[in-house]
Amino acid sequence: MFALFLVSVVAEERRPVRWGILGTGSIASDFGRVLTSMRGDAEVVAVGSRSGDRAAAFAAELGLVGACAHGSYEALVADPAVDVVYVATPSTRHVSDSLLCLRAGKAVLCEKSMAPTAAEAAEVLALARERGLFFLHGAPSET
Repeated sequence: MFALFLVSVVAEERRPVRWGILGTGSIASDFGRVLTSMRGDAEVVAVGSRSGDRAAAFAAELGLVGACAHGSYEALVADPAVDVVYVATPSTRHVSDSLLCLRAGKAVLCEKSMAPTAAEAAEVLALARERGLFFLHGAPSET
């Protein structure tokens, strides 16, 4: 339901979906490049890292002119310009980072693996459902 609302709001405002990228590793870089290739449909507006310098360097590497470089994950999820957060931190952080995003009212696309246990996955999904927020787990592709 939130995803439809998000698309509707974005369509009404005639603007791209505004993404925040949580984490600055190679997978985050790959996803950022995909988003920047979607001219008009998506925009990376913020990057979050445990270091402001690393977030700024990541944004510069991807050519994200105007993107806010946050020196903490908490600052990224508090950014009102962000519609959806791509969680690309180490997999041991995915549950806590997904919960952080959802508690801040952000839709989430979480890189694999989502959670180490079914109980933790259920906790994330329950919070998304409770808050009416979109949550998607990036499952591995089959070859």
